[in-house]
Amino acid sequence: MSKKFKPNRYKAQTPKSNNTGSNSANAICLQSFMTLVFIMALSLGSIFIYDFLTQSDFLNIKKIEISGTKRVLKEDILKLADLTFEKNILEINLFSIEKRIISHPWIQSAYVKRNLDSVLSISIVEHEPLAIAKIGNLADLLINTLGRPFKEYNPQNDSVKNLPVITGLELSNSNNLYEFNGTLFNSIMGFLQTNDCDNIGQIMGNKNTGVTIEAKDIYNQHPIEEPGIVQIKLGFNNFKAKLNKAKNISEYIDKNYPEKSICSMDLFNIEKVFIKTKLNTALHNDLEKGA
Repeated sequence: MSKKFKPNRYKAQTPKSNNTGSNSANAICLQSFMTLVFIMALSLGSIFIYDFLTQSDFLNIKKIEISGTKRVLKEDILKLADLTFEKNILEINLFSIEKRIISHPWIQSAYVKRNLDSVLSISIVEHEPLAIAKIGNLADLLINTLGRPFKEYNPQNDSVKNLPVITGLELSNSNNLYEFNGTLFNSIMGFLQTNDCDNIGQIMGNKNTGVTIEAKDIYNQHPIEEPGIVQIKLGFNNFKAKLNKAKNISEYIDKNYPEKSICSMDLFNIEKVFIKTKLNTALHNDLEKGA
């Protein structure tokens, strides 16, 4: 009967070979090193190419196109943007150029785009003036179609025509930005945006009675004075309907009381209208003579 031999537990065992693990670790280190070298070479190459392109005269600005200007001179825009044809089109900062351009008081927004053919395009949106606002002892302000004040009104330099003058509003300051708000202001903006204001000389705002306008006398066939002015109280809303009613009233007065001229109308309540008339003495005498 053969005996089974048991390994001597007191004898040191010979360790197994670990060559496979060492080779794998070396391969990973080598791969990481090569990747790092590749990234560094690519970065250096990119920097070299960028420097070459931004310093090359071949990519200097060849043409500057400016669109959207009506009031602002293109020369002023180029001066604000600090643009010349000696500058490389890839080197300029488009955001900084836009920021400098909109510092002009008449420019509402600007968009600058560079094209591959070394042409720089500048699109301008100017403020569209809607009215002149008188605020107490402050300088008169121009407000745009959004109701935002955008510059002080200078009668000598600002060539605006037939803009109504608004009184009775108050400026508020929010985050260092001056603006108008509130029910009265919203009513005035509603009137301005929905009506032809060529014949409106003044818009007077009141927190209690709303909008009152002073209009050129288109309501009297024979106005007492030249140029005639008719004051019309309109309240806070329903402006188109109220102005249509004012026109119908004037036609009725002209037809039935030709010797009288309308001085003012109160259409705060369209269902209960009050008018004030004045006798046109010269016309009254002419009518009596002709009778």
